[in-house]
Amino acid sequence: MDISTQEQSSYPGLPVFSSLKAEEVVPAVREMLADAREKLEQIRQAEPGWETTVLPLELLNHQISRAWSPVSHMNSVVNTPELRQAYNQCLPLLSEFFTQLSQDQILYQAYCKTDQDEKDLSTEQRQVLKLAIQDFRLGGVGLDHDKQLLFSENTSKLATLQSRFEENLLDAGNAWKRQISDPAIVSGLPASLLESAATNARDENVEGWLLRLDQPTYQAVMSHADNSELREAFYEAWVTRGSDRGPHAVRWDSSDIMEEIMGLRHANARLLDFDNFAEYSMTPKMADSVAEVSSFLTDLAQKSARRGKEELAELVDFAGKTLEAWDLAYYSEKLKQSRFGISEEELRPYFPIDRVLQGLYTLAGRLFGIHLLPQNDIDTWHSDAIFYELRSADGVIIGGLYVDLYARPGKRGGAWMDECVGRIRTRQASEEPVAYLVCNFMPPLAERPALLTHYDVVTLFHEFGHALHHLLTQASYPSVAGINGVPWDAVELPSQLMENFAWEPEVLPMISGHYETGEPLPQDIVDRLLGSRQFQSGLQMLRQLEFAVFDLRLHADYDPGKGARILETLRDVRNEISIVPVPDWNRFANGFSHVFAGGYAAGYYGYKWAEVLAADAYAAFGEEGIFNQQVADRYRQSILAQGGARGAMENFVAFRGRPPRPEALLEQAGILDQAAPPG
Repeated sequence: MDISTQEQSSYPGLPVFSSLKAEEVVPAVREMLADAREKLEQIRQAEPGWETTVLPLELLNHQISRAWSPVSHMNSVVNTPELRQAYNQCLPLLSEFFTQLSQDQILYQAYCKTDQDEKDLSTEQRQVLKLAIQDFRLGGVGLDHDKQLLFSENTSKLATLQSRFEENLLDAGNAWKRQISDPAIVSGLPASLLESAATNARDENVEGWLLRLDQPTYQAVMSHADNSELREAFYEAWVTRGSDRGPHAVRWDSSDIMEEIMGLRHANARLLDFDNFAEYSMTPKMADSVAEVSSFLTDLAQKSARRGKEELAELVDFAGKTLEAWDLAYYSEKLKQSRFGISEEELRPYFPIDRVLQGLYTLAGRLFGIHLLPQNDIDTWHSDAIFYELRSADGVIIGGLYVDLYARPGKRGGAWMDECVGRIRTRQASEEPVAYLVCNFMPPLAERPALLTHYDVVTLFHEFGHALHHLLTQASYPSVAGINGVPWDAVELPSQLMENFAWEPEVLPMISGHYETGEPLPQDIVDRLLGSRQFQSGLQMLRQLEFAVFDLRLHADYDPGKGARILETLRDVRNEISIVPVPDWNRFANGFSHVFAGGYAAGYYGYKWAEVLAADAYAAFGEEGIFNQQVADRYRQSILAQGGARGAMENFVAFRGRPPRPEALLEQAGILDQAAPPG
């Protein structure tokens, strides 16, 4: 089985997902890595240089990434026991290969010699070398043999443990459901959710409604269910997934896994002479130090606290009672309706998925001169998934995009963009970038299309911003193409910038139209929607800062003698920052996959860091017009096209003409105290 480059009629080289058989994955990966080791040996024996060392290794890494991508992706979107087993068997193999590669002294010296000796390299080539040399050092190339083996062993364990964390979260969510026969209990729930739940019940031969614990159902219950006991049940099930508490206590508990993950991260950081993993994590980022990030987060929290407290007091007053954690979203939605005369459910009929996608792609075309054309003959992993061909204004294919939007059992929660194929432009290989865009929206029903809330629309725009970053890159070398090589605290800039367009009065008519009548979003609803943008911005800011500070302190303050102190650290951070009620049995950390299973360990602050960049960058569109072609072209060339081929600050300054303004985010959120005296 070739899991990477099977041919299809209209687009060569895409994965044929339907041919991927779980039992063939491990042998295919073993064969791929054996072949890669032979090629590595040839590279090691060659005279050091760009053409003999760096370029062949770029191509080799590209081929491995391309081959592994469909396996990793399918494990996330159509998870089965057989595929999961194969995936987990491959993780140590891949980890061993890449750790040995990063610790290879001969290759490291060849890169250093190339950087020193070759004088005519381009800026992009210099960046490839700079980042690779940095990766060698962070991968343990300077360690003695015994320490290298320990570093490698720890890294392999981490890959396996992080996968198990994600699996526990998925299994705990899939295992919980609530069957309801009494109409009074589902009072307040959106009709669209009830229709879907009734279909679930019929499929499982039970009466009434069957509610599952997927993200759109959870959000709808928390925001709209009049029955407090139902909200509490969903809340408990959601915030105790993968933990020692809740309806599935212990069965999928990741507490020991999290403890071991923290210990291994710290151990590897200490092997490299960093005080802690947070310091290790800062090395490739925009931020200079843990202290700088801590100060940044503390400053945001202090400036947001007053607004947040006022918003919470207002909510309690509106509810007329002491609020529990499962009451907040419900009464917030009621207050929002009372103040602005608008609700997310009221907006759903105006955001049918086809209309939103059409408008989003039209917007991208207007800004960047691109066209996304659906291709019905491309093999995908599920009937929900659609492949789009991306073409330039003059009709040239410049990439491809898979879109998979609906929640279903066996699919990881949340929303993300990932690489299917990275861009490469060398004499040896030339391929266009291909991306996956994945969400978990409420699926369509037989009688009507999928209808999105405006929150869903913003999520879609966010992930599409990531996709543009990947697809519009002009970098020639995969290690710096698209989001590759971009510092983790800058990688959210394009996604968060793109969210802003979903709020623009000029864009809303492009992405909305009643699914039955085609009627555009009425102007009075547009006005009310825009008026609600800064609703509870203080509470939202504090919530994200709580997560970011928790993540940072968890890694910066880790003490092997005391252990990870995960619950204690979270409690301390909440006492300092949070102003909302949280029950003692809340196990948020056990569901924090960004940190314990993803790439955001000691880096979750990057969302806020990049949000400052995005708010300031988007202000350029506000100043000169959101469809101003010069601004759009400058943004595309300075940031999207560059990817990681140039420093993130250089990219920002090239676009904005100056460094970012820290106040931009607070201004956008309406939190900045305009009455404060200058100083």
